[in-house]
Amino acid sequence: MNRATALLISLPLCLALLAVAFRLKKLESRDIAGVSVLAALAIATNYALSFLPNVKLMDSLVFISGALYGSAIGALVGVVVWAVYGVLNPYGFVPQIWIATMLSEAIYGVAGGLLFRKKAANQSRSLLPRLKLALAAVATTLAYDILTNAAFAYTFHIPLEVALAAAVPFTAVHLAANVAIFVFLVPVVLSRVPRKQ
Repeated sequence: MNRATALLISLPLCLALLAVAFRLKKLESRDIAGVSVLAALAIATNYALSFLPNVKLMDSLVFISGALYGSAIGALVGVVVWAVYGVLNPYGFVPQIWIATMLSEAIYGVAGGLLFRKKAANQSRSLLPRLKLALAAVATTLAYDILTNAAFAYTFHIPLEVALAAAVPFTAVHLAANVAIFVFLVPVVLSRVPRKQ
């Protein structure tokens, strides 16, 4: 599969799924614009930070989309941003890894939605403590890195343990960056934008 075919197949499908999710959740135009801005920011910042492997705002922006609009929309935002960025990836295009990254990025949106799902009326609406955000960053980043490295190992016929061992430095950078971003950026954004779930 070449890049053009991948984009022509995946992007309309992802956008159609988002449209269905918007309709089911009865989102207003303002909310749809918010989701679009988060997706566009995730893609743009990934290109802007592409010179720093595994340091990116994409994961936190997908997490925020899940926190603001629910797990389903957060997951779809994760798939859409990798549908675009993965096809036009400055590091190259490998269909198997592209599919793995699209599906794995959805983890961040699901986690954001689950951690910030609507609370009962008698519960506080305060943000989760930063420790919970740090733990969410660690859990989601490890899941993402293990799944994408497994796809890499499978695609290039490398033993999984070798692929995971070789990825340790990259995973360490990814973890450190995501913990810092989740702890310092996510609460600031979520405190300024009303949630729609």
